[in-house]
This record gives sequence, C-alpha cells and structure tokens, in this order.
Amino acid sequence: MKRFWLSISILTAFVLNIDFVVAQNYTISGTIRDAATNETTVGTTVYVKETLQGTSTNEKGFFSITLPKGTYTLVISYIGYKEIEIPIELNKNIKINEKIESTAITKEAFEVVGEKENINTTKAEMGTVELEMEKVKTLPAIFGEIDILKTIQLLPGVQTAGEGNSGFYVRGGGPDQNLVLLDGATVYNASHLFGFFSVFNADAINDVKLYKGAMPAEFGGRLSSVLDISMNDGDMKNYKVDGGIGVISSRLTIQGPIKKDKASFLMSARRTYAGDIAQPFISDSSKFKGSNYYFYDFNAKINYIISSKDKLSLSGYYGRDVFVFNNSDDGFGLETPWGNAIASLRWNHIYNDKLFADFTAAFTNYNFEVKATQDQFGFRLYSGITDWNLKADFNYLPSILHQVKFGAAYTFHKFTPNNAEVNSGDVDFNTGDVIINYANEGAVYVSDDWDLSEKIKIQAGLRYTIYQHIGPFKRFNNDALGNPIDTVVYKKGETVKYYQGLEPRLAARYQFNSSSSLKASFSQNYQYIHLATISTVSLPTDAWLPSTEVTKPQFATQYVLGYFKNFAQNKWESSVEVYYKDMKNQVEYKEGALPKDDGGNNVDNNLTFGKGWSYGAEFFIKKRAGKFNGWIGYTLAWTKRQFDEINEGKVFFARYDRIHDASLVLNYDISKRLVLGATWVYATGNALTLPISRYFIEGQIVNEYGERNSFRMDAFHRMDFALTLKGKETKRFKSSWNFSIYNVYNRKNPYFIYFTNEGNAFDGTLDLQAKQVSLFGIIPSISWNFKF
Repeated sequence: MKRFWLSISILTAFVLNIDFVVAQNYTISGTIRDAATNETTVGTTVYVKETLQGTSTNEKGFFSITLPKGTYTLVISYIGYKEIEIPIELNKNIKINEKIESTAITKEAFEVVGEKENINTTKAEMGTVELEMEKVKTLPAIFGEIDILKTIQLLPGVQTAGEGNSGFYVRGGGPDQNLVLLDGATVYNASHLFGFFSVFNADAINDVKLYKGAMPAEFGGRLSSVLDISMNDGDMKNYKVDGGIGVISSRLTIQGPIKKDKASFLMSARRTYAGDIAQPFISDSSKFKGSNYYFYDFNAKINYIISSKDKLSLSGYYGRDVFVFNNSDDGFGLETPWGNAIASLRWNHIYNDKLFADFTAAFTNYNFEVKATQDQFGFRLYSGITDWNLKADFNYLPSILHQVKFGAAYTFHKFTPNNAEVNSGDVDFNTGDVIINYANEGAVYVSDDWDLSEKIKIQAGLRYTIYQHIGPFKRFNNDALGNPIDTVVYKKGETVKYYQGLEPRLAARYQFNSSSSLKASFSQNYQYIHLATISTVSLPTDAWLPSTEVTKPQFATQYVLGYFKNFAQNKWESSVEVYYKDMKNQVEYKEGALPKDDGGNNVDNNLTFGKGWSYGAEFFIKKRAGKFNGWIGYTLAWTKRQFDEINEGKVFFARYDRIHDASLVLNYDISKRLVLGATWVYATGNALTLPISRYFIEGQIVNEYGERNSFRMDAFHRMDFALTLKGKETKRFKSSWNFSIYNVYNRKNPYFIYFTNEGNAFDGTLDLQAKQVSLFGIIPSISWNFKF
C-alpha cells in the first residue's frame, strides 16, 4: 500500500506542475446549465469562432479554454438549444456561467439531442456510444417497459445471451467483464426477471455512455466494457411528475426544487403486478396456489449547489426480484429473492479556471438466495458481494490542446461465495464454515487527450492497479480426489496474496478531412474479481469470487483499427472497426462441479483456468436527423476458449460466441403526434454440448457427449414494432400512448433443448427425441405515459 500512496503523490505533483508551459495565457471557464431545469448539460460544445478551436463540457457541465491574450467570440452550441455568441476581450482569466434555452423546432425534427456534428470522426475515442433517452423511449419494448440494456444490445459488438438470460456480452467477453456504473457506484446485477428487464428505470436516467473499445484510463477493473449511467439531477425550478401504467408494471417519478435554483430532489419507483393480479383467479385447490413473481425498484437523488464552485449530490437505488413457486402435490416450495442496494455521495469542486474535481464515496451490495423445501427437507443456497468505494477524479485543462485527467480509486470487497444450509425437520446438517473473502483493490491513473496537430490527435493513458486478498481466511488444501489434507489459517488483515499491474491505454486519430478519419487503439486491462457460472444450473447461482493464490487476475490485450466517415452534411454517419482481443486466466467451474460442492471448501478448489480470444469486424451506418432515422449494425466475429481440464484441452467456441449478429433500428416521425419505431435482430444460435449417441446398458440409457459447444441451436431472430401516439399537450400536462408488438411474426426462438424417450428397447419401440423449448411468441402490449 505504501507504493500505492507514493504513486498518488508523484502523479499529483507531476500534473500540477504542467502549468509553466502556458503561464502567459488566460483561461475562460465556467458551467453550462439548462435554462428550464437548471441542470448541468453534458457534451455542450464551447469553441472560439475565430480559430474554430474548443472543447465540450464534462459530465458536470464544466468547461475550460486557455488562449493567448486577444479579442475573441465564444460560441456555446448544443443541438436542440439556441446557440449563444459572447464577445470577449481576453486580458485576464474569465468565468462564464451560461444557461441555454431549448428550441422546439429541432426537437420536432428529431435531431440527435446533445450530439456535436463530426464528433464521431474528430474524437480519438472509438467504440464509444452515447444513448439519447428520448429516442430510447420510442423503441419497441416487451410489455411496454423501456429498457436501456436491450437498446445497447442493438449496437454492433454488443450481444445478448438470448431471451431469459441476464447480462450482455461485448466483443467476446463474458457478462462479468462489463463494468456497469450508476452515478459512480458499481451495479453487479443489472437485470430483472432473469434478463427480461434491466434494473434501470428510464424516467430516472439522464445520460448513458458505453465504452466497448479502449476504455479511458479513469475506468478499470473489467476487461471488456464500461456502461456509465447517470441519474437525472432533478428539476431545480419546477415540480414535475412523470409516470406510466402498463400491462404488467407501473412507474412514477417525482422531481422538483427543495430550494429554487439551489437544491433539488428526484424519486422514482417501479413495480410489476401481473402475478398479484392473477392470484385471486387461482383456485384454492390448485397445486400451484401461492406461486408468484414480481420485482420492484426505487431510485432517489438529492442535489445541492453549495456555491459557484461546489456541488453535492446523494443518490441511491434499491431493487429486488422475488420468485415463489409452490407445488402442493409434491410438497415442494421454492423462493428465490435477489437484488441490489446502492448509494453514492459525490462532491464536485472547481479549484480554479483549469482544475475540476469529482470526489465519490459509494456503497454497493448484491445478494441472492435460493430456499427450497420438500416435506421435512430444507435447503438454502446464498451468495453475494459488498463493496465500499472511494474515488477522486481530476480534470486539468492546461491549454486548448490538452485535457489531462488523473485520479485514484480504492475499493474494499467483501465476497460471500456460494454457501449452503441443509436441514431435515429440526436437524441441521453440517455443511462446513460460512466462507467469506475480503480484498483491497486500488488504482491511480493519468491520461491526456492531446491535439498534436489539426490532423493528429491522441488519447494516451496509464493506469497502475494493486490488489490484496486479506484475512481472515481459511485455505483448505485438498488432494487430487478433493479430500482435505490440511487447513492454513490467515488472521484478520493478513495478506493472503498480492497482485499489481500496469495498464497502458492508447487511442489515436488521423483526420483525412472534416468528414472522415482513421483511428487505432491499444489497451490492456486487469480484472481482479470473477463470476463463476454453471451452465447446467437454471437458478441464478452465479457467484462473484476474488482473485486468490489459486485464481489469478484475468488479463486482456485488445487491438482495434477503425475507419469513420460522415455523409450528406453529417446527416449520415458510418464506421468499420476490426478488433482482436486476447484474454488470459479465464475462469470456469470444473466439469461436474456444482455450487453445493463449495460448502466447507474454497470455491477456487472447484475451478479450472484457461485462455480465450476473440476477433471480428463491426459495421455501422446511422441516419442522425430528420423524420426518418435509425441505424443498421452488423458484427462478424469469433470467440474461442481453451482449458487444459475441459474438452480434453481442445479449443472450443464460447457459449456466447456469435459468428453473425445483425440489428436494424428504425424511427419514423409520422407527424408531430405519431412516431413509429421498429427493430429487427438476428444472431447465430447459441453453442451448446449435446449427446452424439445413446446406448442402452443394463436397462439404463447412457449418453455419449460430443465436444464442448460443438452443436448450434437454430438462429435467433425477431422483429418488434412500436407506435407512440402523443396526446394533446397543454401548458401543464403531456401524455402519450405506446402500442407495441414483441416478436411480430411469432418466431419460436430456442431457449433450451431437452430429450425425451418413449417406449422401451426390449420390444423395439424405444423412441428418443430432442425437443426445443421457446419462451415468448408474439406479445402485444400497451402503456399510457404522462407528465405534468
């Protein structure tokens, strides 16, 4: 830890002494806000008219431009808002805090709100996407529930696991290799109903940004991507209520000023009720009486502007899924609750005209459990992870050519891997000690977004990470058959294993002209926590695990090359990106292992380790503006794994390998009141392992399985429609009806395959059949949304 704090000291001293290079210049800085709500605006373009040089506001609406002494015209531009020009005589440092007003004409034309022209060709970042929440709300959604995760899965390089599966997959990485943040706090489980809905209530969300390429140096801890989500701050001028009533769920959001232009609040709640409505219609004599499923979530946020230099915010999220199944005929009962609890405290501070800081303290808890009973027998399996996190991010703008970011982060992890409790009547069975793991994780980073010339721009960063697995901890040493040999005990705070690593990040852009550019990136990432998955278990028993002396940190290297081109005065944008990703120390359960084997044992004793790699090409074309807009995305990719102890050491396709993945997203603004949305998706079928032959031996059917994941399910494809009808607006009230059809042509997409046998082998009537199970056919839905 001494090396960690020494690195912070050296880094801070280095960055703060850059200023001597530009000591003779003056700085224009300030904060840009929405005039209607007093909320800060992200990505507002601020530039000098005479030189066309400028910057964009950061996540907190702050900007800073340093220029030589002179006379200039400062332009503030944000698509969907009135442009502001301010004449400036620059002979000293100047602060400009402006409020921008929206323009109704641009909104009706369905422009891309908040997106700077040519930003996709001029920035050095690649594989970065920002979602517009207003557009997301017009897309088709199952049961009328707007879903951020489903929307990002329509982008090239981002893939779904299929209906009924949680998580998403980015460029060949697993679901645990995506860092999901809500106001700076980690979200470990981002799905409700086993992946059918995300935990993010769209009414409470302000900004969504996905990094799937070389993530900036301020992010780390995952190999594949970052999904950075910010909640609305709450309107500081007027009280507002947003809500919606749907077929299976309803939601309500309330926001407004606590003190006008000084403090605001936001509260948002959502709950499903289809199972509750069905309860009175289930007969008391039904063997399934009492079975139910529902989820609920709650978001809240308070913002307080302390001064022109300081802002404080406190946000929180709490959500739960509860699944209850009863079968009175068999005396069987199952209850599975799981969910997240998140809190985040953030302080934004402007030190001076060039230095901005964001301090975050966050708490995250995710847990699930499975409770099953049958007659006198009871079984409980539970797991979870809890984080306490501190982070300091600094944004330093020494000149118009540089944007330097640096900072540090610390996380204390508490892991509760799979633990089991078993009882029969009043008798409790000994399943071993409850296993809890503890770890420290820290990082320091620095990066510079540097314009070398008009054509060349680079974003270079370096992240140094450390990880310490600490006691109290018991290491169970077993022989080759899994029998215990001895136990090593570590005291509280004692180091069990220590890891460290450097993570270089580099992205570069060469600008051919104002509408086209070539980009390349290189990145390396360490990941110190892991998600152990058993594909044969249908319950949500995936467990988060720490790196130990047995489980080494995952490590990935990614190379990306891309060409970006805009057409027709930036109304159309397109890109082609090719990538190669190499992944080491990948984690899987050993063949035949089950969560119950973890009880009274170290989970990593049941794991095996290997390597993986993925490569492919992503094609994207998007129409940005006009009544008719949308995009087409296509990914051609391969994802492979190799484990010495799996599949006889032979290379196999990962279960989430998708050779072909295509999406079509369309929006048509039929009139001022009527908007049509449509999506179509196609993906290569899931890879799975099936028997290649069956034998009848001593009255039993014996399976002979083929190589791992050597069989493909049928391809997944589906089309959805949505029609949004806006009600007549008044000054105080707005409403709309959303009519959607999920799976328009009733495609029976495969969920899983099982085998049945009828007859018997002795009389030659034995018939073995493989049967496919599909979840959803065509589903129409309707929801009413309102705002006042």
